Amino acid sequence: MRLSPRFVLSAATALALPGQAVAEGMPQFELGNPLIWGQVFWGAIVFFIFYLIAAYLILPRMAHILKSRDERIESDLKLAHKAKDDADAAHDDLKAAQEEAALKARSHIQQIREQALEDSRRQAAETNARLEGHIKDAEKNIDASRQAALSHVGQIASEAAAAMTKRLIGSANPEDIQKAVAQAQH
Repeated sequence: MRLSPRFVLSAATALALPGQAVAEGMPQFELGNPLIWGQVFWGAIVFFIFYLIAAYLILPRMAHILKSRDERIESDLKLAHKAKDDADAAHDDLKAAQEEAALKARSHIQQIREQALEDSRRQAAETNARLEGHIKDAEKNIDASRQAALSHVGQIASEAAAAMTKRLIGSANPEDIQKAVAQAQH
């Protein structure tokens, strides 16, 4: 860092001044000077007046301002604590209401599931009963058809046997053929 000549001169002057003041003496500390006692007296009176003004006018006003400020801060803090407590209570109420709603929803869902299962079982039972009825009707129809077919089997067999016998032998006795077919059926 390079020092400029102006800086060096101003620093030398500042360093030399206290030495000159000490060499010549400080006039404000010469107690033999009659002006000093007047300055001390009037300085004390001015200081005392400033003290009285500060003690009885300025400081009470400042104390009142600080006290009202503290009271306002305290009331604001109380209000904030009350608001926080109210908010916490509202939050707890909301949470309880949410839990109650969730519980009701689960219960309702369970009821719906049970109702759907019951309806499903009822429909399955109705369908099974209807199908059982159709199956029984179909079995009756099949039995009736089988009985009808079996009742005609003897006649069909007799006719077929008569036709074959007539073709093979040239003649057929229908009574003998019916007796043979009847024996074969039993």
